[in-house]
Amino acid sequence: MNTTTVLLERPNVHERRRENVATDINVNALVKNASKAIAPLWPIATFVARHPWMGLEHFSFEQVAHRLKLLRDIDLYPSMSMFRAAQRKGELNPKFLEMRLQRWLDEQPLTMPREEAERFCRAALLHEEIPNELLMSSSLKSLAAKMKDMRFRYDFKRLLIRPLSLLLEEQGEEKWARMLDHQMIKWCKLFLDESQASWTMPYREKGFYYAWRKLVINDPSLRKQQRERLQDLPHDAEEALRQALMLLGIPHGAMKDYLEAHLLSLPGWAGMLLWRSQQSGQAHLLLIDYLAIRLSLEWALIAPYLPFAKQKDDDETFLLPLLAAWMHWGGLTPKEWLQLPQAEQKARLSFAYRFDKIVRGKLWLEAWEDTQEVRLKEMIASHSQNNEPKQAAAQLIFCMDVRSEPFRRHLEQAGPFETYGCAGFFGLPIKTRELDSSHAHASCPVIVEPRHEVQEFTSAENVKKYRRRRNTLISFSHTFKKMKRHLLASLLLPEVSGLLLGLYTLARSIAPSGAGRVFHQFQDNWAQKPATELSLNRESSLETTETTDLPVGFSTEEKVRYVYQLFKGMGLTSRFAPLVVVCGHESTTTNNPYASSLDCGACGGAAGGFNARVFAALCNLKEVREGLAKEGIVIPEDTVFVAAEHMTTVDELCWLYVPTLSEAAQKAFDMLQGKLEEVSRNANNERLSKLPGLEDKKKDPLAEAHRRAEDWSEIRPEWGLAGNAALIIGRRELTKHCNLEGRVFLHSYDWRKDPSGEALANIITGPVTVAQWINLQYYASTVAPHYYGSGNKTMQTVTAGIGVMQGNASDLLAGLPWQSVMASDEEIFHSPLRLLVIIEAPQQNIERLFEDDPHFRRKVKNGWLRLVSIDPDSGEWKAWR
Repeated sequence: MNTTTVLLERPNVHERRRENVATDINVNALVKNASKAIAPLWPIATFVARHPWMGLEHFSFEQVAHRLKLLRDIDLYPSMSMFRAAQRKGELNPKFLEMRLQRWLDEQPLTMPREEAERFCRAALLHEEIPNELLMSSSLKSLAAKMKDMRFRYDFKRLLIRPLSLLLEEQGEEKWARMLDHQMIKWCKLFLDESQASWTMPYREKGFYYAWRKLVINDPSLRKQQRERLQDLPHDAEEALRQALMLLGIPHGAMKDYLEAHLLSLPGWAGMLLWRSQQSGQAHLLLIDYLAIRLSLEWALIAPYLPFAKQKDDDETFLLPLLAAWMHWGGLTPKEWLQLPQAEQKARLSFAYRFDKIVRGKLWLEAWEDTQEVRLKEMIASHSQNNEPKQAAAQLIFCMDVRSEPFRRHLEQAGPFETYGCAGFFGLPIKTRELDSSHAHASCPVIVEPRHEVQEFTSAENVKKYRRRRNTLISFSHTFKKMKRHLLASLLLPEVSGLLLGLYTLARSIAPSGAGRVFHQFQDNWAQKPATELSLNRESSLETTETTDLPVGFSTEEKVRYVYQLFKGMGLTSRFAPLVVVCGHESTTTNNPYASSLDCGACGGAAGGFNARVFAALCNLKEVREGLAKEGIVIPEDTVFVAAEHMTTVDELCWLYVPTLSEAAQKAFDMLQGKLEEVSRNANNERLSKLPGLEDKKKDPLAEAHRRAEDWSEIRPEWGLAGNAALIIGRRELTKHCNLEGRVFLHSYDWRKDPSGEALANIITGPVTVAQWINLQYYASTVAPHYYGSGNKTMQTVTAGIGVMQGNASDLLAGLPWQSVMASDEEIFHSPLRLLVIIEAPQQNIERLFEDDPHFRRKVKNGWLRLVSIDPDSGEWKAWR
């Protein structure tokens, strides 16, 4: 459907008037509101799942789909080929599509026969595309010409603001928009570089706009006249942005939308600048710099074409697809159409306009989601058990990650083991600092502010020896990289290192598992990291360190509170087993820029083992157990907490912290240890069967999993969280006997132990938000991979040490690679469905939740996630809309 453009004329006013108007422009407010259209982008080293539309949740999902379609031609709903594939697989039941259609028709003000409207809609849903021959036919154009005088009322969906450079490009002028993007990519790479470039950007320390203003007047890629226009720019970025808006002739009421359109042109680079600003406490300062540069450059490029002429509405072009819809889907001929009264023609055109591609995609998606919801409901209803669980020999607390579900299921089938799920940071708002490290990582969700730092420490003598060995490797690596970049040394380097690196490359390629094992063994033997302790106590001498602005360790009250909150939230308040295993999780991959995307999202894109170790150690402290007993949680004396890491790529448990065990705990530990190989084999067998390219079913699943983890040519070492579709908040008895196929987040919760609703509220604000962000990132990377994904892994370029690009002049890619969501070029693996949140709790608890959390209620109402509750007594499902 063609669209028109809002008038963007430069007002013909006196210079003084222009200056007065410019001073009225509140740049900070404009940029703040415009930035809601993009999301912060974290560096790829700590890849964090990002909800691309987190700032737009005050709009409905459908409204955002309309806006992005008009602004960037982005389809926010899955394609018809995806819907057809889901239907062929039996994942989408057509009866739900018909139900959704009838519900939509019930909401419409129909001024035409219902039967005719139904026939039109069914044909449009089942036969999506209108043939191009019909759209270009002379008979249809003739019909549109005869109706051009008809006053047809259309709504705001056709009104949009787009960059002037893009509009000029679409009119056949030079590639101004591409040229502008290329310029911005170049300057952003220079400014944001993290020591990847040999030469740093001059004046960088004084700010983005300052450095650019100093350098751009000597930029040879710009023409002389363009550089001259940029010579007298204001020294201040805010003032420069005001001036650019006025010179481009942007009406005051359109300025926010115009800035938004420019941010959406390169959302990756803009998102990285937004993240940098937020991290440095500068609000939107870097975005102001970015927009001042971008709009100043745009003005310099297109100044000869200003003022920009108003585009006239082309009603004839607008009518063509609507008329074609009635010819193709309504079965009318041009002659039959002309015989209709004008009122009926208007009614049909209005109806076809409302039943557009966005609405059709919405109905198809909801039908797909309904089908999967009913299937999950039937599975849980037929397998759930309300019997009180038997006493377990060991209890294991996993991250709620969908990859934990198959492992938990096979573990429970292997013996008297009980599993729980929670957010993988275990409720600890901490920064973690490994032994002798200058970097502290925020090991908690990005929506949680760290309040403490926990450090590894050992004796000064051990640290000194460890530092000496580690620095040797660091120095060797630094020297090697420096020689690669040196003009003369780079010529000698191949002669010196060629044989060794050639053998290494050959071994890595021919026998990746064995070579990887040897290489890791060499690193471990060289480093010889000593045994360490954790700075859990606030009175630790480490609190006075100058390396952190957070308190190191916890007070006794804080230790008790964090442990109590997690146990209460999971419903684990009694019946503790002799052995409780706290399991973080980590992925093991080689040559993978997106390695951190496979680690724990709740730990800020890092492994969760450190948090698991901290939580287990806290639970073993005498003062913590005494404090818990006062709160009604009594942990038996012979119960011991240990920490492990679930290696998701190979489905194995790696022990991190095993203190002295009681007799009962040792017996449980031995029993668990004896079952782990069988569990790992079964879990790998299930997981690997879903990966493409595994035609040889005779392969040993354990060996194959280890090969994929070490093979540096492997583009799919594991599926990650692809396939995620639902989050269940409830007791394990609800799903213990269900094969959820690794598609469901599982968070333990017992409503009976949460009378105030505080635990449920904490789960909604934390884990549910994290799961929603993960879900929508996979969704966006699947339905719009060219914009929200990151393309083909084999063609990616790691850029400036912060992210990836396709080639050397693309946007900074924010989403997941094609191989993370697609089984092949034609077949999707991840089903793009919005997250279904299922809560096992009485209806009044959900009503209380909505009253206390209007933000969550808005998410549900606007379609950013779906919510269902299960009544614990009757088992009745209730959908909340």
